[in-house]
Amino acid sequence: MTKIAFVGAGSTIFMQNIVGDALLTPSLSDSHFALMDIDPERLAESEAVAKAMIRSVGTGATVTTHTDRRAALDGADFVITAFQVGGYNPCTVTDFEIPKQYGLRQTIADTLGVGGIMRGLRTVPVLWGVAQDMMQLCPNATLLQYVNPMAINTWALAEQFPALKHVGLCHSVQNTVEELAHDLDLPKQEIRYKVAGVNHVAFFLRLEHEGRDLYPALRQGYAGGRIPKAPLLMPRCPNKVRYEVMDHLGYFCTESSEHLAEYVPWFIKEGRHDLIDQFGIPLDEYPTRCVEQVANWKEQAKTLTDGRNIEVKRSHEFAADLMNAIVTDTPYVAYGNLPNTGQIPQLPFGAAVETPCLVDSNGVQPSVVTDIPPQLIALMRTQINVQELTVRALVEQNPEFIYHAAMMDPHTAAELDLRQIRNLVSDLLTAHTDWLPDWCQPAKAA
Repeated sequence: MTKIAFVGAGSTIFMQNIVGDALLTPSLSDSHFALMDIDPERLAESEAVAKAMIRSVGTGATVTTHTDRRAALDGADFVITAFQVGGYNPCTVTDFEIPKQYGLRQTIADTLGVGGIMRGLRTVPVLWGVAQDMMQLCPNATLLQYVNPMAINTWALAEQFPALKHVGLCHSVQNTVEELAHDLDLPKQEIRYKVAGVNHVAFFLRLEHEGRDLYPALRQGYAGGRIPKAPLLMPRCPNKVRYEVMDHLGYFCTESSEHLAEYVPWFIKEGRHDLIDQFGIPLDEYPTRCVEQVANWKEQAKTLTDGRNIEVKRSHEFAADLMNAIVTDTPYVAYGNLPNTGQIPQLPFGAAVETPCLVDSNGVQPSVVTDIPPQLIALMRTQINVQELTVRALVEQNPEFIYHAAMMDPHTAAELDLRQIRNLVSDLLTAHTDWLPDWCQPAKAA
């Protein structure tokens, strides 16, 4: 029996997607799911959902719940992480409210920028704890890492635990294909593509339908105002930023417009409300989403945990197919985030990069991509600068690198001067004291 440990199983809807996919996969349908979370109430809700899905599918799968991480990891074949250290309140709220006092506005704040840096400082030590437990309790297990900031996390895991089998997984590629198919009125399963870069700032280097390059249709549709259409996945977030970047850089980005807007210096600017309006940039989108999700979950929980069976549908996450490939030695291609050992030779070695990966019983093996245009490489390097300095801060326990990371962030640097950035970071470190390692002491304000 395959044991799948899920750390952060209180993320019930995401747990439902991954466990549901596994139950619909013959090689995994009788697995043991060890669900772990620090919140007993959310854990109980996830247990009820998982058991209802098992009843619905009628497999021999079993479920145990744990608030002790080591108990969940002991003997696991696969470990899935999906958690948010510090939660929406207080940590996400802090990551938005303190920067706003300096005039720095954000949309999602989970990947780059001061919000992404702070989340990385909170998250990596916990992931290192998971990795250390895995090396002791399940050294041959594969970690499927779904936590943001993905690139920082993946890079930091590889730095401290080079023997750990792990891959960072995201759904931005699948989501983008779905959005592009929607805009072009094409079946998404018929679109062929090649993507590479860094997580959330990877690009579609090839995009075709039945051998036809789709980029001319995208450019013509954008120029004529026919696309983007009303968003398919996030109705409040018009998908204009990515099209504007494509118009100037030539290629389409894998992450949503609300994310991309805060990774670059071009869209969120003091006094430029015209840009916010023109491109429909949803400032403070992530806190808004969190409040809505909490409210929606209260209603969903009533129906999902009342003892009735739950219909199980396959999601578009990679996890189950990836685990199946390893268990059955059936080749499968997924987009994975791994340390750069040469799969993108144009980017620094060691950085976390996202490329197509072959998965089989040998594990997750990245393919080599050598043809990324130089303007895209230049943009990716601006992301890697922030990621590398954050990882260096964590590995060397040097708080000065935290300040340097923020200073190199494209959006932060476009809005604030050096003294403002230093003072902002000090304020964030002070506010997050209870959630950060002891060495993260704020430097004296300038």
